[in-house]
Amino acid sequence: MDNTYIVGTFDVAELAFFLFLFFFIGLVIYLNRESRREGYPLEDEFTGKVETGLPLSDAGKKTFKLPHGRGVYVPEDVARDPVEVPGVRTFRAGGAPYAPTGDAMRDGFGAASYANRNDYPDLTFDGNLRIVPLADSHDIVIAPNDPNIVGWPVIAADKKVAGTVSDIWVDQSEHIIRYIEVTTNAGTKVLAPMNVVAVQTKGLLTGILPDNPEQVEISAITSAQFDAVPQLAKAGQITRLEEDKIMAYYGGGYLHATAERSEPWL
Repeated sequence: MDNTYIVGTFDVAELAFFLFLFFFIGLVIYLNRESRREGYPLEDEFTGKVETGLPLSDAGKKTFKLPHGRGVYVPEDVARDPVEVPGVRTFRAGGAPYAPTGDAMRDGFGAASYANRNDYPDLTFDGNLRIVPLADSHDIVIAPNDPNIVGWPVIAADKKVAGTVSDIWVDQSEHIIRYIEVTTNAGTKVLAPMNVVAVQTKGLLTGILPDNPEQVEISAITSAQFDAVPQLAKAGQITRLEEDKIMAYYGGGYLHATAERSEPWL
């Protein structure tokens, strides 16, 4: 069979082969660079020193346009967490656990750690505050068949009354309860995530308060720890950063609220 030569002995088959080879090499380089546009450059686990990327493995910064005129977000421009943390390694090795040196829940350490999110509130599609007290919402009400827990006592992990439910905060985008507002025994108003709340109605109780059988149980933290829940900077408004701090405080309580919880089970 006759071959179709282009120049000398260089034929169409060889051209197709080299075109595919160069395309494949370019594709590998492109995918390798694109896969490193978030989370890179890497930093050393012990020293925090940032490793510089090579031209073939660094595609530059990735930019996200934020809604509601909030500018752009570039992950690599976000300040990195400090290397010094309120804890010490239990032994020197990569992945070794840290032991807290202070109050882990107040310090935001370990299970109580949080992300440094933007310190502004979430908004709905039309630009209104997304998470607000029930009275400030757009016609959101408690369903007639559900109990209105405002005024109910709050029972903490130590089986003591930590305060009273004084309000309910709802999500105007998803129409669900996000937080309950608790007025503590000391008069401080704090928020508690609804996903750590157990609503106990008549017939489902253990008899902690026999004279008042309707109560709210929060087993994440003790009654004394409610006054230290992270506060809101502005009444009636919660920012993304404040949400993370509050969530982390209660989440960390399942490990750090009492000394017994921090100990191994076996």
